[in-house]
Amino acid sequence: MTDPQRMHANSPEARAVVDDVLDYARRRALYENVPLDKPLSPDELDRLASGSITAAGIGARRAIGLFEHVLAPACITTDHPAYLAFIPSAPTKAALSFDLVVSASAIYGGSWMEGAGAVYAENEVLHWLAAEFGLPAGAGGVFVQGGTIGNLSALVTARDAARRRNRAAGRPDPARWVVVCSAEAHSSIVAAAAVMDVDAVKADAAEDGRLAGDAVARLLDEHGDAVFAVVATGGTTNFGIVDDIASIADATRSRGVWLHVDGAYGLAAMLVERMRPVFAGVEHADSVIVDPHKWLFAPFDACALIYRDPTVARLAHTQHAEYLDHLTDEPEINPSDLAIQLTRRARGLPLWFSLATHGTDQYRAAIDHGITLAREIADEIRSRPGFELVREPQLSVVVFRREGWMLADYQAWSARLLEEQRAFVVPSSHAGEPVLRFAILSPLTTFDLLTGILDTLEDTLEHAR
Repeated sequence: MTDPQRMHANSPEARAVVDDVLDYARRRALYENVPLDKPLSPDELDRLASGSITAAGIGARRAIGLFEHVLAPACITTDHPAYLAFIPSAPTKAALSFDLVVSASAIYGGSWMEGAGAVYAENEVLHWLAAEFGLPAGAGGVFVQGGTIGNLSALVTARDAARRRNRAAGRPDPARWVVVCSAEAHSSIVAAAAVMDVDAVKADAAEDGRLAGDAVARLLDEHGDAVFAVVATGGTTNFGIVDDIASIADATRSRGVWLHVDGAYGLAAMLVERMRPVFAGVEHADSVIVDPHKWLFAPFDACALIYRDPTVARLAHTQHAEYLDHLTDEPEINPSDLAIQLTRRARGLPLWFSLATHGTDQYRAAIDHGITLAREIADEIRSRPGFELVREPQLSVVVFRREGWMLADYQAWSARLLEEQRAFVVPSSHAGEPVLRFAILSPLTTFDLLTGILDTLEDTLEHAR
């Protein structure tokens, strides 16, 4: 007979489960030579892993063994120093280990009343970031799931603010609201526009890939009061390009339009003193995002969404229901009042713990490593015959091409590189042409590792000849 309390009781069986899980987590977190790993096909996983969900259960030891030896190796390790595709992760050991504490503590991070200590710690991080970005003392925000949710929440706030201004002035809302962004903006901006049922109008970037204020101004004048927000990018995903935020801010401020800065990947570079001029104008933003699970060395998933004036977001996002009255009547701003989610994990705590443990100087040095290494490997690519640098790296993304190669060549090379467990590098594209890119974040990624990958491109070409 089953016991309804069995799964929750503090029994010897429960202690064994916790011990088994923590033992694996400790070994995994401290493993010095984590394999890169690779995906398996559905048929392979059906053969190796099916049948784990049964009426009586298979027990913790078998379940953790199945995960360790079958399921986990079928997932590419995103914090491996040779993971250079997309945007990698590189969580610190402190952040990884404290992520376990967050789950074990059963903290609800949606309200001040229920999670005051956790929310306070998260706010410490958010206020520090806001100051680094040049935002005023009253700025604040919330940690949400990722950049997509952060961008959507910020744009919902911007539209709500525009609607309130219209009502206060006795003006009707436009037939269709418009958000302006660059043609190089992240796909989440168009996705957010679709969710909100508004139009995303793309401004042409300059030859260097940067969006500038003159292009934005033309669209603002064309669409007038229908534009409720402009999105500038603080580090594009494909190239790591930072828009001309200062000139964009001039265009939005003179017309009273909300400026949102999507810095999911790149805004963390502002922590490096010599990079601050690249981001001039961020201090004028009405909202910004940056993803700690990218260049701030936290585990998945966390996006810091910061508003110049959080009370504006509170008006847009506070949910009202009878059972919530006790929370919404309190003077403290709840994290759930600042974004579209109500239930939330205190996902900013691993970053707080890692920052408190290591200090901000270590973070600045770790980010600087990626920027410096990108420039070094760009010089190396430029010096090699048959290689061409597509664009000088601005942050830590390096885009290049191999002379004479087509998409099929890149794909075959990429698959072989992963099969041999050397690295994970996948082709991207620029202006319809296939290219390669190194996205460098981990302080464990080295110049020798990158040159070794370049050597395989040369070896492959020689072998083909």
